[in-house]
Amino acid sequence: MNRIVIAGLVFGAMAVAGCNTSKQAAAASSESDGIFSYKLGQFEVYMLVEGERDGNAGILVGADKALLDRYIPASGFKHTANAYLVKASGKNYLFDTGTGAGGVIFDKVKKLGVANDKVDAILITHLHADHFGGLQKDGEALYPNAKLFVSAKEHEFFTKTNVNQGAVAALAPYKNRLTTFEPGTLGSSLKELLPGISPIANYGHTPGHTVFLLENGGAKLIIAGDYLHVALVQFPNPDISATFDMDKEAAAASRRQILDYAAKNKIPIGGMHVVYPGIGTVQADGNGYKFTPAK
Repeated sequence: MNRIVIAGLVFGAMAVAGCNTSKQAAAASSESDGIFSYKLGQFEVYMLVEGERDGNAGILVGADKALLDRYIPASGFKHTANAYLVKASGKNYLFDTGTGAGGVIFDKVKKLGVANDKVDAILITHLHADHFGGLQKDGEALYPNAKLFVSAKEHEFFTKTNVNQGAVAALAPYKNRLTTFEPGTLGSSLKELLPGISPIANYGHTPGHTVFLLENGGAKLIIAGDYLHVALVQFPNPDISATFDMDKEAAAASRRQILDYAAKNKIPIGGMHVVYPGIGTVQADGNGYKFTPAK
């Protein structure tokens, strides 16, 4: 993989939104603010950074020192946690909520002109704490009017089969506004969950991990959750999984499938653990993929 592209991915060299953004979006787009804006037809998409820390390639399974030395700079790399806000035809949709620590995502949503009671829907990629932690505080819903969407398989596993009490507590304030759904599969017709938003099964990281395809005005974007964790290594080597992946073989297959789909169809892809700007394009590169950050 081109080292220049890698450096841009790791250190967020793409600091300011460019020609893909509207004037309104561009004004709010800043690496220093941890907000990247992206225009998708008439939709306004905002990638929101909750926090960034030093990355740890030790979470990768089966990646030996020689491979890591090939892709990881001696100076190290950064790991990020992101969420996404989408303003869509008068509606406001939040994709994941971060951990909730410090109210970072909550405050950034407000900074973008969306009051907490004006978030219409929250779509959860999966039920790990760094994705649902910002749903509630002290047992009260932080987004009191939002409908909550979680895949049926994910909900079943973490609230009944292998109960995660943190997830149960986070979902509880939304119980009367919670909708479970069956995501579609690539290669078959997808069904919209909300206008312009179709869920796609991407199982492996968790039993019901879901990515979302957004479409508006002929433009498309995939919000792919935890499809990877160490971008420097997993883009060029998508068969390598992380310790966090519950079914590592299935996660690798899902990762390769969504990257292949994005590359072949020239659809930009965004993730919750890809550093600023978080969104970019992928293209086939040998047995893996090359990621180019959006401008």
